Order: sequence, then structure tokens, then C-alpha cells
Amino acid sequence: MSQTNAPSSKWLGLWCFVLGLLFLATGLYFVIGGGKLVSLGGSWYFVIAGIVTVLSAIQFFRRKSSAVTLFVLVFIGSAIWAVQDAGIDFWPLVSRLMTLAGFLLLALVTLPALRKREGKTPATKPAWAIAALVAIGMVATFVQMFQPHSPIADGKELPLVPLNKAAEQKNWDNYGNTPGGSRFVALDQITRDNVKDLKVAWTYHTGDIPESPTGNGAEDQQTPLQIGDVLYLCTPHNNVIAVNADTGKEIWKRIVNAQAEVWNRCRGLAYFDATKPLTQPNVPGSTPVPQPALAAGDTCQRRLLMNTIDARLIAINADNGEFCQNFGDHGVVNLKDGLGQAEDPKYQLTSAPTLAGTTVVVGGRVADNVQTDMPGGVIRGFDVITGAMRWAFDPGKDDPTAKLKPGETYVRSTPNSWGPMSYDPGMNTVFMPMGSSSVDLWGATRTALNHKYGASVLAVDATTGKEKWVYQTVHNDLWDFDLPMQPSLIDFPEKDGTTKPAVVIGTKAGQIYVLDRLTGKPLTEVKEFPVKKGNIPNEQYTATQPKSVGMPQIGAETLTESDMWGATPFDQLACRIGFKSMRYDGLYTVPGTDKALSFPGSLGGMNWGSLSTDPNNHLIFVNDMRLGLWVQMIPANTAAISRGSNGGEAINTGMGAVPLKGTPYAVNKNRFMSPLGIPCQKPPFGTLSAVDLKTRKVVWQVPVGTVQDTGPFGIKMHVKMPVGMPTLGGTLATQGGLVFIAGTQDYYLRAFDTATGKEVWKARLPVGSQGGPISYKSPKTGKQYILISAGGARQSPDRGDYVIAYALDK
Repeated sequence: MSQTNAPSSKWLGLWCFVLGLLFLATGLYFVIGGGKLVSLGGSWYFVIAGIVTVLSAIQFFRRKSSAVTLFVLVFIGSAIWAVQDAGIDFWPLVSRLMTLAGFLLLALVTLPALRKREGKTPATKPAWAIAALVAIGMVATFVQMFQPHSPIADGKELPLVPLNKAAEQKNWDNYGNTPGGSRFVALDQITRDNVKDLKVAWTYHTGDIPESPTGNGAEDQQTPLQIGDVLYLCTPHNNVIAVNADTGKEIWKRIVNAQAEVWNRCRGLAYFDATKPLTQPNVPGSTPVPQPALAAGDTCQRRLLMNTIDARLIAINADNGEFCQNFGDHGVVNLKDGLGQAEDPKYQLTSAPTLAGTTVVVGGRVADNVQTDMPGGVIRGFDVITGAMRWAFDPGKDDPTAKLKPGETYVRSTPNSWGPMSYDPGMNTVFMPMGSSSVDLWGATRTALNHKYGASVLAVDATTGKEKWVYQTVHNDLWDFDLPMQPSLIDFPEKDGTTKPAVVIGTKAGQIYVLDRLTGKPLTEVKEFPVKKGNIPNEQYTATQPKSVGMPQIGAETLTESDMWGATPFDQLACRIGFKSMRYDGLYTVPGTDKALSFPGSLGGMNWGSLSTDPNNHLIFVNDMRLGLWVQMIPANTAAISRGSNGGEAINTGMGAVPLKGTPYAVNKNRFMSPLGIPCQKPPFGTLSAVDLKTRKVVWQVPVGTVQDTGPFGIKMHVKMPVGMPTLGGTLATQGGLVFIAGTQDYYLRAFDTATGKEVWKARLPVGSQGGPISYKSPKTGKQYILISAGGARQSPDRGDYVIAYALDK
């Protein structure tokens, strides 16, 4: 008997020793980390749970059954605390309890042996029954991890609106489909009822494969154009390609191969056809559109316009890919003229130019967080035929359209417009999303004009460049809350049943503004809220900041300690300590010499992918990303400075202190992530939302994207858990009741029912996408296509050069 029990006792001792080490490590981590948290004013839970877990570990070392009893108390207490702390919210409860449930399971299966060793009734059936319940609960929870959670699902089925054949879309000939950036396709061959039959029709390889996934290098972020039976593509290095819309067969390729140190990308093209009649404005007081005048023998009647990353404006013959020789200098306009010192990478262009009548309007990207003396953010309009400059809007001058004197340059370091613009032909007006003056995080020397134009929507006359109105969304922007997206021109439904021409735009701060298109005045309520000041000397702090309270605020909630999250209680505790260690006053927490948390931060909110619209049901579709960013201003002469910034994305990924030349400070920034590299706040980290413009409420909101192709430390998890991931790339809405999106961190193009938010179709992509989907109908075959460009998702190592068209499997 003793010989039989000896091996059993030996293995029990070894097992209890292993469990004791596991519980001891857990308990000590909880006690030490929890003590730190308590010292910061945080929850006492981890200290208390840690102490009892340590006692449980000691009893395991002693091979006492009371070890299990103690840990049962830990789990019961944790469950009570979890519900009190997080409510009945799936992912927060998983973070708090799933790991501990696994520990409890191990303890319970050990209990009968411990009781038997103590000479007690083993109680095997009760112990194993409870263990089975715990195991079943864990399995059920694991299954639920593959279902979306915390969605808003107030949408009701809506009948599909019949297509008015007179309004059927013929071409996708603007970056946002229409000049006003609708991203709505008036085609109904593909609907929510038959989208399940959508299959790959053809695939084309551009030959320009993007580089690193950090955001610094080349990335494919294009939205193609379609005119007739030809598609026009642009690549990260500004190569332009024409392919057949039905087959994907290459027609011509123009190799430009532009190079820049950072931010190599082409988001889109503009298109002009001199043979088509012009649309003249019909709003009283609007300036006429000048008639185009081609030189004798000029065959470049249909032309593509492209901004390049090395600051050129290029005109290309849409029929053969040749440069338009009578445009600028043999097809090229140098956009660095008048800027002064603007060497790479200080000044670039990444967004598509805007065709406004016969004027091509371009802004420019001024590198962030480099130095105070940077190129100006001048916005210019050029004759679409000759390339001659018609006007320049210099936001650093009292008279913004005053011409430069000989030897003069545009005012340095002024607010710029790097995002895509919109155009209203009826008003002959361009609507521009504005950024902030350099440097983004320090504004002590900003001028009154910097304050006027920074982080605003600017409306100017397309023919003259004269200002019509300007509306600001952030005062003295210290967060890099540039307006990043194309303003969408909509007919806004009023409460009396009428509609009013409006501009709607989303922001990095999670706000949605609706402005009167004629006056720039808000059509929904905007309130000024008091904000706290920081400790930077001579900073021009404002007493208040605006919030668009009359519209839903997406992902802009004020975080609390209870919102901290992690895949396990261990990284959740680390996130709680990090959160309580930083200064955080809500949305507009100003940078200071201490660590300050910005959420959603300049990497979050709504971004350049822009909104899509459903004019039939007065809906807009908004995709967002929720990434906090901590910022610390430190003395410029500190030894901690590692290197200078080149204006790329790496400054936001913990590259160390970066000098802000011309200021007394350097800046240290990083994403607010757990030790596992997961955002510290609870999921979702990215959503897709439908907003009803009539009720001004969110109709539905779903987490979009899974962890299938990403995970801790950059290791792919290969599981389709729909936690909702940050999105980079826009959406497409259709007459068929669908909204498409591909800009997730997993490799899918998805379609959702526009009425309910239900996912009704998805297709696996060979790599991720940051592109904008488009849809078009072939004039030859009558077939409707959905098209996406896929070059790789942000933070993913996989890269490609795919352009993929989908059509119904008929």
C-alpha cells in the first residue's frame, strides 16, 4: 500500500510545487503591481487578490486542501469585483476572469488528491463536477470570443430603393466618386440579397510592392478611377497604369518611380475631359468656371492629374499614358516653387488633387514634429490645361491670395491641407480640410492667422481662391488633430422635412461636424467645454474646446481606470498602472512636461479614408480607430534625445525623444499599449458605424476586423476573434443596400447591410488593404464590379501589389 502511494505522493508533491510556483508568481505580481496601483489612487482589488493568492500558493507548497479553498475565494471575489468594475460587458469580463478560471480549474482537479492525502473524504464527484462547470464555462466563453460583442443594433430592415435609371452611375471619375465625395454608387446589380454570390472576376499586379509596415515607407492607399471601360491606378511610387475594366488586362503603364524618404504613397488621381461640356455654377453670386483652351494640335484632351510624393503635379494623357506636353514644363509643374527650403522629406503630396471646374487644386503635407521653420501650407489652383497657376491661398497672409513679390516665398510653417478636398460645382467652391502649423505639439509662437485656419474646414472660390468661410474644429491644436478626411457634401435633412446643402466631416477627435455649405455655420449643436491648461511656458492655452454634441461622438468617451484592458489580468494591471501614472483630463488633455494621455489621439478617431453616404436613407457610414497616445515634452538639451525626426510615423512608436527644433523642447511619444502590444483600453479598437442624419443618432455600430492576421508582439493569432481592430482606409456605400470596407488589419473585404449592420459577405484577400473600394458598371458587358487595391495592412509584414475585381457569379 505504501509502495503504491509513494509514486502517487511524489507526483502530487511535484504537481503542487508547480502550482505553488504559478500561484506565488501571480500573487506576488498582483501584490507588488497592485501596491503601485493603490499608491497612484487606483483599485485595491489586485493587492487583496494577490495576498490571498500568495496564501493559496503557500498551502499548495504544503500540499494542503485549504489552498483550493483560498483560491475559490479569490475567484468568487474576483467575479464580484469584475461585475462591479466592468458591468456585464463581455471583453472586460474575459480579461478579468478567463485566466483566473483556468487557474481555478487546475486547483479543483487537484482537490480530491489533497483531501485524500489529509485523510479526508476525497469529494471527487463534487470537485470534478464544479471543475466541469468551470471548463464548460471557459469553452462557452471561448466560443463567444468568435462573436461580435457590444454592438449597437437599432437598425431596422429597410426596403431597397429602386434605381432611377436616369441617375445610374456611368463613371467613378473622382477620388470620392462624386466631386462632393459621396462614395455612394448608384448601381443595384449587386444587392444585399445576392452579394453572397460575389466572386473574383480578375486580379492585376501593379509591380510596385510596398515596403515596411510601420507607416514610414511605401504603402498602397489608393482609390482607383474608372472612366468607361478603363480603370486608372496609381502606385506608392506614383506609377500610373490603365487596365481594362472587364479583364484587368494592362493597356498602358507610365513609370514615374517617384522617391521620398518617408510616406511613399498615392491615394488617387483626378480626371478631366476637355471634350465634355462644363458645369457652370447656379448659386447666385458664384464665379463662373473659365473655359478650357487647348493649344492647336494638343491631343491631350482626356487627362489624368497626379500629385507626387516628390512634390510635382503631373498631367498624363489618359489615352496613351504620355505626359501632356503643353501642361507646365512638358507635363510637370514643380510644386516646391515659392516654398523656400522644402527638401525631402519636409514637403510632400499624398492625397489626390482636386478637379474644381477647370482648376486643379492641390494642398501639401508638411512633415510633423520636425522643426518650427518648415515650408508653408499654401494651397494652389492651376489651370487644368496649361498648368499655369491661377491662384495661391497663403494662410499666413492677411490677404491670402496676394501674389508673391520677386524673391519672396510663401509664409513658413502655416496650416496646411494634406487631406483630400471636395468641390461643389453649383457654388464653384472647394472645401478643404486643414491641418495645424508646425510644430504640432507646441504653439507658443503661433500667429493669429495660425489660430484662424488651424484644424478647420476652409471654403474658397475655385476660380479665384478667395475665401468664402472658415470653421474651426480645434482651438490652438496641440494634439495633431488635423482634419484628415475629404469633406462630404450632402443634403442635410431638417426637422421640417426639407433639406439644406451641407458639409459633413469627421475628425481625429471622434467628432462629426455638419456645416451649412453656404455659410459654414453649424447645423447641429456644437458646445464649448472648459479645458485644463498645461505647464509649458508661453503656450497659448485656450479656455475651451468645441465638441459636436448635436451629432454622435464616435470613440471619444472619457476613459476611466475600469476601461483598462488586457488579454490577461497581468497586462490589464500594467495598463491600469500606466493609466494612473499619466495625467489625463479627457479628450483635450494638453501635452506637458509630464506624461499626458491623448485619447483617441492623433492615431485614432476618423481618418483619411473618409465617410461614405447613403442619400436615399440619409445615412453616413463612419469607420474609426481607437488608439491612445501618450506624450511628454522634455527639455531640448536632454541626454535622452536619440535622433531627429524625419516626419514619419516612427515618432509614434517609441523611437525615443525627438527634438522639436526651434522650440525649447523635445518630445517623447508612444502608443498606449499593454506589454503584449495590445491597446490598453477595452475593445473594440475599431468600429464601423451608421449614423442617421434625420435622428442624428447611431443606428448601428459593429466591431470591424479580427485578430486573425495580427496579435501580441506582431505574431499572427490565426483566430477570427472580432474584437474590432483599428481601420485605415474608407468605405463604399451602394444602391443595393451594402457598405463595403477593406481597411482592417485582417485580410478581408467585407460587405455589411446598410440598414442593420449585419455582415453579409466577406472575401479573403492575399494581403491586407489600406485602399478605398470602388464600384462600377462596365459599359460593354453591363456587369457591376466591386474593386479593391491590396498592398498590405498597417502593422502586418505581408506585402503585395494586388488589384482585385469582384462580380456576381453568373
